Amino acid sequence: MATEERPLRDAAVLAPVYRDGDGRLRLVLVLRGPGGIHGDQIALPGGRPEPEDGSLEETALRESEEEIGLPRAAVRVVARLPEVATLTSGFRVAPFLGHVARRPAAWRVQAAEIAEVLEPAVAELADPAARGQEERLGATWAAPRVVPVIRWGAHVIWGVTHRILEDLLPRIAAGEWPL
Repeated sequence: MATEERPLRDAAVLAPVYRDGDGRLRLVLVLRGPGGIHGDQIALPGGRPEPEDGSLEETALRESEEEIGLPRAAVRVVARLPEVATLTSGFRVAPFLGHVARRPAAWRVQAAEIAEVLEPAVAELADPAARGQEERLGATWAAPRVVPVIRWGAHVIWGVTHRILEDLLPRIAAGEWPL
């Protein structure tokens, strides 16, 4: 957790959604590569602001373009979601929901940071059967803790990404935004 000696640092992520050929709404997630404090974790594309970013929204769009090749012009930012603080790495994350009218033909993955792009159906992530708890070890934790998770196939979503999705998924299901 952040302390007075270590204030929270800003970061921004994009939650890109699109409709597949069957009309299912899909969310774009990434599997971070090994290494780093968030290595091998499921995340939303994003990162820290750069001096040229005029806002955290611009940070989320720039990082998504850099990490997975999602052109900024292809994204309509629909909403800024509530900020969420990480519990291990000292970040205050500003999430943005982005609608992608047409998924790129291929993702251009920044191999130094991203191992894989994942595209689960929103309905699969929102399914109560996907919810559970697992023991996980945060990078700065002395011992593992039992944390809430969302399971999708062989993947486990936890931490700040889980907390962002716990707010986002019910709002999408309720039709809060035209997607």
